[in-house]
Amino acid sequence: MFTRVAISQIYVLDQDVALDFYVNKLGLEKRTDIDLGVMRWLTVGVPGDPREIFLEKPGGPMMDAATEAQVRDLLTKGAAGGFLIFHTDDCRATYETLVARGVEMTQEPMQQDWGIDAAGRDPFGNNFRFTQPYA
Repeated sequence: MFTRVAISQIYVLDQDVALDFYVNKLGLEKRTDIDLGVMRWLTVGVPGDPREIFLEKPGGPMMDAATEAQVRDLLTKGAAGGFLIFHTDDCRATYETLVARGVEMTQEPMQQDWGIDAAGRDPFGNNFRFTQPYA
């Protein structure tokens, strides 16, 4: 059966803004940026981790205009379902770095049963969390 997840996807309204945010604010690296004619295939990933995140702009060829409008509306409300969870070695230091870079944070670092975690949002309303798991 399956051996690993290779690519996950989130919707973004502007791929250039998304690329800037995920690379320059969150510290991910650009992996793939290809113009396929009908769409742009743009992925980023955590340095050293082979998994990729596809930053997909709603639209064709996967959806018609009415569906695209619905997805855009849900995305701007923060209700499109996009969600990422990252691991970090130091949740509090990561939080301070992201705050200094102007990232919108929605939860300060908190101790949980599984570790310390915090949360933020990208410019499109997608939520992300980062966790420092207990050893």
